[in-house]
Amino acid sequence: MQFAHPSFLWLFLLFIPLIAWYIWKQRNANATLSLSSTAAFDRLPRSPKEYLRYFLFVLRLATLACVIIILARPQVKDSWRVTSTEGTDIVIAMDVSSSMLARDFTPDRFGAAKEVAAKFIAGREADNIGIVIFAGESLTGVPMTVDRSQLLSYLQNLNMNMLEDGTAIGDGIATALNRLKEGKAKSKSIILLTDGSNNTGVVAPVTASEVAKEMGVKIYTIGVGTNGEAPYPTRNSITGAIEFTPQPVVIDEATLQTIANSTGGKYFRATGNKVLRDVFTEIDALEKTQMDVRHFSHTEDNYMLWAWLALGFFALELILRYTILRSIP
Repeated sequence: MQFAHPSFLWLFLLFIPLIAWYIWKQRNANATLSLSSTAAFDRLPRSPKEYLRYFLFVLRLATLACVIIILARPQVKDSWRVTSTEGTDIVIAMDVSSSMLARDFTPDRFGAAKEVAAKFIAGREADNIGIVIFAGESLTGVPMTVDRSQLLSYLQNLNMNMLEDGTAIGDGIATALNRLKEGKAKSKSIILLTDGSNNTGVVAPVTASEVAKEMGVKIYTIGVGTNGEAPYPTRNSITGAIEFTPQPVVIDEATLQTIANSTGGKYFRATGNKVLRDVFTEIDALEKTQMDVRHFSHTEDNYMLWAWLALGFFALELILRYTILRSIP
């Protein structure tokens, strides 16, 4: 049994002054009669009522005790938990360059990527997950954490134009590796999501993948973009407005395949929303560890027993006080 408001149990300390007051009252409440000798009364049998009169006070304390327990809200909790699991460390490295606004996905590549990443994170209950974003440079969005709400909140509020434009795939991998080296899980992996080819940055993608291999980190690479052409955002040189014009989709699939194969991961090509969802579903299955965790918890208030006991003690006190143990004023 547990209590929703255990602080009310401190009221039991009031029993100490109550008992002291009752003892003092019993010693001083009865009238006295002076006799020269009480020898004539020594052999008289004592009535059980002499002892039962204290029972009324005990019943009163029992009633108060039940009321205090009711105020503390006793609860019964049914809970079973069988778990034998070891989570993995995963970093999602997401391309946030301007080309991710191409509208060959719904609403665009960036929005579709955030949606499937959020669903993936929500389903990985036992894993330590971090988020890295990269464009012309890389940045740790969320360090390794098991706080799903923090990760999902970051994805929800993630916007474009946070970094200098470009595609620094190697820097994105390097930043993700820096986050993973802090983890203690045996299984570590990076999910790299990009729609282009490396065109800037300090670290070459292949060099970063070699470091990942030495660290035992698998990299799953995802090339995002339809086949052929896609409407890319461009700024009108005259009006300055953003316009979407069809341009060829260029993804360095050879490099992405090399990165994945050298680290024991896998390369995926996502050409639409459904394919991207299927890719994350497959990665989710590949990176599943043994996890037999099932939680069941049911909490229910259990004050009715104490309420009936309080009522019973109080009723018994009234019956005895005005019948068997009735006193004459």
